[in-house]
Formats: sequence, structure tokens, C-alpha cells
Amino acid sequence: MSMKAVSYFWSVISGDSLVLRGRPGPQGQPPKESGCSSPRLGNASREDEPWAYEARDFLRTLAVGKEITFTSSHQLPPGEGDIPRDLGNGEVNGVDITNELLLNGWAKVKDLKREPTEDDHRRKSLESEAKSAGRGQWNPHGPKARQVIHNMPLESQAFITEWKGKQLDAIVESVRDGTTLRVRLLMPDGEHQFVNITLAGARSPRVASKQGETSEPWGDEAKYFTESRLLQRAVKVQLLSLPTATATPFQTNGSSAPVPASIFIGNVIHPVGNIAEFLLAAGLAYFVEWHSGMLAPYGGSEKLRAADRAAKEKRVCLHANVPMPSAIGRSTSGTAHSTARELEGTVIRVWSGDQISIATKDGKERRVQLSSTRGPKLSDSKQAYYAQEAREFLRKKLIGKHVKVHVDFIRPREGEYGERESVTIRVGSQNANVAEQLIEKGLASVVRHKRDDEDRSPDYDKLMAAEQTAATEGRGIHSGKEQPIPKPPLNLSETGKFASQFLSGFKRLGRMPAVVDYVAAGSRFKIFLPKDNQVLTLVLGGIRAPRTARNASEKSEPYGTEAAEFATRRYMQRDVEIEIETTDKSGGFIGALYLNKNENVAVALVSEGLATVHSFSADTLPWSKQLYDAEIWSDYDDAAAKQEETEAEEDFGARKAEYIDVIISDVRSKNGFNFSVQILNTEGIASLAQLMRDFSTHHKGTAPPPGFAPRAGDLVAAKFSDGAWYRAKIRRASPVKREAEVTFIDYGNQDTIGFADMRPLDAKFRKLPGQARDARLSFVKLVGEESEYRQDAVDRFRQLCDGRKLVANVDHKEGGSGSAMLLHLRLIDPADPVTTEDPLASINVDLVREGLASVDRKGCKYLGSAVAGAKRDRFGMFEFGDVEEDE
Repeated sequence: MSMKAVSYFWSVISGDSLVLRGRPGPQGQPPKESGCSSPRLGNASREDEPWAYEARDFLRTLAVGKEITFTSSHQLPPGEGDIPRDLGNGEVNGVDITNELLLNGWAKVKDLKREPTEDDHRRKSLESEAKSAGRGQWNPHGPKARQVIHNMPLESQAFITEWKGKQLDAIVESVRDGTTLRVRLLMPDGEHQFVNITLAGARSPRVASKQGETSEPWGDEAKYFTESRLLQRAVKVQLLSLPTATATPFQTNGSSAPVPASIFIGNVIHPVGNIAEFLLAAGLAYFVEWHSGMLAPYGGSEKLRAADRAAKEKRVCLHANVPMPSAIGRSTSGTAHSTARELEGTVIRVWSGDQISIATKDGKERRVQLSSTRGPKLSDSKQAYYAQEAREFLRKKLIGKHVKVHVDFIRPREGEYGERESVTIRVGSQNANVAEQLIEKGLASVVRHKRDDEDRSPDYDKLMAAEQTAATEGRGIHSGKEQPIPKPPLNLSETGKFASQFLSGFKRLGRMPAVVDYVAAGSRFKIFLPKDNQVLTLVLGGIRAPRTARNASEKSEPYGTEAAEFATRRYMQRDVEIEIETTDKSGGFIGALYLNKNENVAVALVSEGLATVHSFSADTLPWSKQLYDAEIWSDYDDAAAKQEETEAEEDFGARKAEYIDVIISDVRSKNGFNFSVQILNTEGIASLAQLMRDFSTHHKGTAPPPGFAPRAGDLVAAKFSDGAWYRAKIRRASPVKREAEVTFIDYGNQDTIGFADMRPLDAKFRKLPGQARDARLSFVKLVGEESEYRQDAVDRFRQLCDGRKLVANVDHKEGGSGSAMLLHLRLIDPADPVTTEDPLASINVDLVREGLASVDRKGCKYLGSAVAGAKRDRFGMFEFGDVEEDE
């Protein structure tokens, strides 16, 4: 008895067997088989029969996904899984499937044990036609040779490394659940590789795999959704990763051999798009956060997240009972994203690889946590090395820098941990996210938030991508290497006797690079010497700062807290230089501390009125004059100083001008900023031209006298790199290296010259004084050497001055006499038309107006408008706001 039904072609088992599914519901109809004989596909235990894949593929292309009218002529006993089987015939769009298979040579007519009917004769005729035409399996050349590998690749990591990110042609062979598939990869070399793949960025509910089990809610619907669109379809597969990232030393030991993966993570792309995106949009899968990193390089995570967000807003399927997005994450954090705010401040301390302290404009200190970032723990022996590396990275990157801070959310109090702001910190002109840079170097990991936890970094996907990059390239904590526990630094100040052993060596070295590890008081610091892994206590010589309380029972001296706070905010964890003079009885080293090479910390404390000069010890120090000068200035009455400044400003236009014509002969940007000028229209300059002609002739072919070894302060003739001879003065000489540092007295530039290129200066060339005069810009100073705008400032000064005849007003003469005097100059370019209209116009003003210099002397209010203009227009160092709030 025959039975006729209309179904959908669901999948193809082989060239003569197929699975049908009814129109309604995910349960569908049982499988049915066509009634002709085709080659059988193989499996892990047996190979394909000849032409089996081609026959199956012909039937797959012909019918999968299309509506079929199937006529059952006979029922067979149930097969695997008690699924009924039927024999019969089917039609697709009026085309008889059996006849099509026979006509194209992909099936054979079965031997009959009964009298053949008219249909049997017609089918036999079709088979004969295919044979004579050499179609399908009747092709005389035989099937194409190919290797079919049914098991997952043994070298899983190597396979992923070779094919990661590349799109491979594939056929979906089976669907385990909505996001887990088994596919046949059609490799470029003709090989067929079966792999299991889970969709990147999506996870659907589990489906029952055994009788008696129950599927998770919406699991069957998700499976049906994927099967109806992908099963037996041709797709593109993009492999992305193994199911777990490379093991770190915090997860497992490196001795175990890698186990072949049972599944890969990747994208399955249908001609209309990524199936994961459609599953998420239908609410039949959850977004998998930790896949964001592997998806980011291919631009997929944003679309998946948007689809997931849309499903949540519509409250469909899996999200029917989920709270509305506006409420997600608020009950735990106590803060909404609408309250997120922007801050600017200076980083004053790095606590760990994910926590820092920032001083804001209002003077408050805020300890903050990097959003969605977890640094290695110093207390864990396996993580200690990377914890120090992470902290050092942040210290070098941030300490003392002006940063932009976005408060993303406030982490609530948990146990012993108090409430803390979680922030995103951006630095530099590119607004780079510091957390992303830290993670990309393998010095931190990304926090895996709960699925519905919206309190996270706004750059969460970028952080995941950075972590994926670090894991792929084996950086830092992802390297799989166990680093030794860092050795604690040697404490040189343990006892006075122990400290004295290092004194002579430190005095010979002079200035040494160091890091301020801790500020104990205004003039007492714990110093770390990174080169030798040593720490010492440094007491600033020549001053006395008020003491701070060491415990709750003590009371700080007046201004002791202020002095300690000033030193902490300005010098804590900064790269500095120290210079040791002596030691004290307790093992402390007495000396000087320098920031940016020229800022003496003792002088800074005195000038701020937070320390006094200790005359007995200060008188023996090389910087004693600076200390006394600073103390004089700190004693000034502020009201009287303001009155004096007003009077000075009123008198500025009427003060006696001393104009000279100059040309800049040398610019020195190291150790501060100075330059040399030659004063034009003088007898000296006129005489210099004749002297240089005679000088050059005199030294042609001369040789240095035997044993010639100049000393500091000697005048010599020195051969410059251009091959010409010039007058010079020895600054420092080394008889061992047979070279000396010299200053060319007629031009001001400096160089290191070998003794072989020097001659004693003849008496007839000593009469003319040196024509180079040391100078500096009056009332202003260029941005410091630590500033990213330093080179721009120096280049701009050269651009304004090089090769030009300038007019300079001598505002002040500092120290010495003659060529030893330092001139404070206001430089004016007579070729600039602005100078004819504005009597206060100068190069000094231009540099301030462009944000490349600041005012360094009170009472110069004529520069106020230039400073205000630079701040208003965000020029130069004011690009990210006012950087002078601490001054």
C-alpha cells in the first residue's frame, strides 16, 4: 500500500538515501529513503566507496532545502534510534529524483525478484543511456583520488596557526545544537577534513543527546533554526582559535604534552551572513564575551553584540524574563552609566598592575582601578615577576603625566575591599587606552564579566582583542614560561657601618640614576637603584624639613604633613638622579636628589617654604648658593611682592632699553635651554673675520708638540668636524682617553675633540676676547625635557632664529663679567611686521603664545595675554588643559 506525503528535503545520507522533515515544528517527520542503489559514504572505520561523495553531492545540490512529494511504497524495520524507514519515490518541482540519479549515472537499478514493470524498463533505459554516455560512476577515467579524514587534526595548534582567519569552503554535515556543528572542510589541496566547530561569539542552550534527557529551554528551537538554514548547505568556515587560550604559568605546568582538540572555534558564514548573528538576533543564543578578542581583528564582535542587545530589548526567546537593559548592572554597582564623568589629572602613584592614584585639579587624590583589567598578583610566587613588570610598565608610562580619565562605573564594597572607581585612562595625542597597551604586552588579563553585567570597560572588545594578540604571540603571562621570583633589593641603609662601605664608590660615580620608591617625609626618601637592585635611605643635605608623625600617637611638626605631601605628589616613583655626599649614624645617605637633571629637590622645598636651610651642613655643599637664594625668595611677603610686581609692570614700558644686534651662533637644549649669540656691528666681530683667515693659514700642516696634554681652563686651537680650526677652551680633559670636552669661544658650541686635533693657542691669537656670549630668554622658559612638546619648542626656536639678524634687548645680566656673564635677552625679529605695530612683540612672546614656553618670573604681566591665548586655543602643552595648576 502506497502513502503520499509532502515534506522538505532535510539532508542526504548517500546518493540514494535522504532524510525528510515535515513542515511544522522542530520534531518533523521520520527519515525516508529513495529506492535505488548508490555508492555508500565511509566513516572513521571504512573508506568511501568509489563515487560515493560525488553521488551524494549531486543529490544534495538537487534537493536539499526544497519541498518534495514522496510516495512510500514499502516500510522497512526501524533503523538506528528506532527511526522508521520507507522505500519509495520522490519528486522535486515535478522532477523524478530516481530518474535524475539514473540519467546522470549516480545510481544503479536494483536487481528485481519480480516481473519488471513499465517503470522498471524506463529506469533500465535511463541507466543504459548514462553508461553509454560515460556519466557519473560510469566515467571510464574513474573517480578523483582524495583523502578523507574523519577525525580531528592531531596537531590542533599547528592546524589553527596555518588556517586561522582564512575562509575555507565547507559543507555542514550535522548539527549537534544551535551553535555546535560538524563540517566537512574542502581543503585547497583536494583533501576533505572533518572538524567539529562551535560558533564564535554565541552559545545556544544544550540539546538532549540521549533518551530520557531533557533539552534546555529553547535548545531544540535553536538547533532547528541552524539545521533549517545550514544542514548540508555549502558554507564558508573561518577558523579562529582552540577552545582554550594558551596556558599561562598560573594555569598549568609546561611539562604536559598538548592534547588534540575535540572542537575548534570559528565563524560559519552562509551566503546571507554569519549564522551566529542571526541566532543572537532571534534570541536563541547568548553572546560569549570571551570570544570578543578572537573576533575583533575581523570586525565581527560589534555586530554580534548589537544583535544580542536588540534581542534583549525585544525580550524574545531566551531573554523573555531578563530585566530590561536599563536596569542591568545597576543594583550591584549603585551607579548608572548616565553618571559616568570625565576627569583630568596627574598620575602621582602606581600601586599595582591595575591600580593607580591620580591628583585632580581640585587637589584631591583618587585611587582608581583600570576597568575590566586584572593585573598579576605580587603575593603569588608564580605571578610575582609579571606583577613587578606590570607595575613598572605603568610607572614609566604614567607617573607624573597628565591623563584623561573616564569613570566607567563604581565597584561596590566587597568584604575587606572598599568601594572603588573603575576607569578608562587615556594618554598622549592619540588618546591611547593604557589598559589595552598593558594587556597587549601580556602584563594583565581581561576580567570575564557575568553575562548580564553591563558594568565594564567601554573598550571591552578591544581589551579582549589585545589579550588574544598577547596569547597568540606568547607575550608575558601567556608565554608559558615560569619566571623566577624577583629577588628583594639589598638594603644599603640597614646599618651605619654597612652604608659606609658604599660611600666612596658612590662619591666617585657622582650622579646616579634612581627611582623614588617611597617618601617618608619632606626631606627623607627611600631610593631604588635599579641597575644593582639596591635600596637606600636618602636624606637631603643642607636643609631641615619639619617631621611628620610616624604613628597615631605622635604629632607632626607644623607644615610637616604639607612638606611630605608636596614631596609625594611631585617626586614619588619618578625617575631621578642622586648624588651622595656622606652618611649618617643610622645608615642614611646624605646628598642631593635631582628631578629632570636640573631640579634640585632641596632647593624646591626651600623655595616652597616647606624647609629651612641648615647652615652648618649647607655651607660645604656645591649648591649652597641656590639654597640661600631660594630661602630669601621664600621669605618674601606676598602682598609686598604683588605691589612690587605692579610697580614693575607699570614701569616696564619706561625702563631703559639696551638694544643690541645679534645672531644666534649655537643652541644647547640639554641640561636646560641656553644659546650663544654674537654681538654684531662691533670691532670684535670685524676683527674675528681677519683672525680666522690668519688662524687657518697658521695651523696648516702643524703638528702637536710632544707630550701635549691640555688641562681644564686652557685655551687651545681645536679642529672642528668641518675640518677648520677654531679657538676653544678646555672644559674637561681625559689624559687616559686623550680627548677633551671643549667650548668654541667665538661661537659657543661644544664638542669632544681628541688631543691629536688640538694645538696650544699662540699668544697673537689670544688678544681678541671670545665673541660668543652665553644667553637665555628673559622672563620665559621652554617646556621641560620630560615634556612631549620639548622637541617642538626647540625646533620652533631654531625656526624663528636660525640664520637671522635679530635685535635683542638685554633685560638682565647674571653673574660674572665679560664673556662669563649670562645675558637675559628679549629677542625681536625686525623683519616681522608685527614688531612695528606692537612694541611688546618678541620671539619670547611668540613661544609663550604657542604653548611652547611658560613665564618663569613674577611681575611680567605683559606675557599674561600670551599665556591666556595659549590656554584658550589649547596650543602646545595646553593641548589637554591647564598644566600650570601646580605652579
